[in-house]
Amino acid sequence: MSVMTCSSRTLRHAAYLTAVARSVGSAWRGTVQGVIGLFLLVALVVTGRYLAVSTHELRHEVHNLTREVRQLEKEQAMPALVLNRYRNSICYILGVYRVGFDGRPPAVRARVSGSGFVVADGLLATNRHIAEPWYKDSEDAALLRKGARPHLEKLLAFFPGLPEAVKISMAGLSAEGDLAVLRMENSEAVRQLRPVPLADRTPNAGELISLVGYPMGVFGMVEKSPTTVYERLAFRHDDQVANELAALSLIRPSATFGHLGDVVVDKLIYDAPSAPGASGGPVFNSRGEVIAVNTAYVDGFAGGTLGLSVHALLPLIAKAAH
Repeated sequence: MSVMTCSSRTLRHAAYLTAVARSVGSAWRGTVQGVIGLFLLVALVVTGRYLAVSTHELRHEVHNLTREVRQLEKEQAMPALVLNRYRNSICYILGVYRVGFDGRPPAVRARVSGSGFVVADGLLATNRHIAEPWYKDSEDAALLRKGARPHLEKLLAFFPGLPEAVKISMAGLSAEGDLAVLRMENSEAVRQLRPVPLADRTPNAGELISLVGYPMGVFGMVEKSPTTVYERLAFRHDDQVANELAALSLIRPSATFGHLGDVVVDKLIYDAPSAPGASGGPVFNSRGEVIAVNTAYVDGFAGGTLGLSVHALLPLIAKAAH
């Protein structure tokens, strides 16, 4: 009886242990499954956030690349846009001046040529050394120190599309830099010329620019004229040639482009090619705004073309307009 009792107890104890083991096993499996489920949930959340961030960054990169491509396309099209839109407002300037002493034949009598552009109704901008050719000329300066007098015999502007020259006269000179504003003789044709836009911010080095003007003056325009015109005009005087080119609608500016190398206060340095005759021409940024007046170039250095900021031009325009 006692043996049986002992056996019954043992059996009951074994059954109890088995039940406990099953319970512990079920609990452990539940815990493991819970941990695995939690891990998977965390993994899904992290993956979702990573994918969301990656997608956002990808969209951001695509947006930036698209914007850069559009900007490059705009910059590449800029020289053509500038020429097509503002060609008729950019003129070739031709003048004759002399320096001499009273009662004597002139010691110097010479021609001057350059470029200019319309900045306001009836006004155009150029360099002072175009409007006042003896400005900073060493030979003329030596004569002036001896008492000689300068005299501007004539100054004319030839615009694309106009069959005749426009008489121009002084309206304002910069006392500090090589800038001038000229007044155009009032006429119906002049009133139709629209001013080019002037930039209101200082440009940064590295920006794309385009220079428009008349490099090599009349010679340059004759060189690119039709062969029959070239053969007829190649050996005539500048003023005669300019009048014939105007009558034939062959007054045409040229554009070169490059990048700003540096900006130092009111001076801009760029690598757009230039040549005599292009002085006074407008320098455009990629938005088609004038940022400078082309002034000079360093011979033998392709990156040494110089311009003066339009900010220095604004006071002259304001004064001449009143």
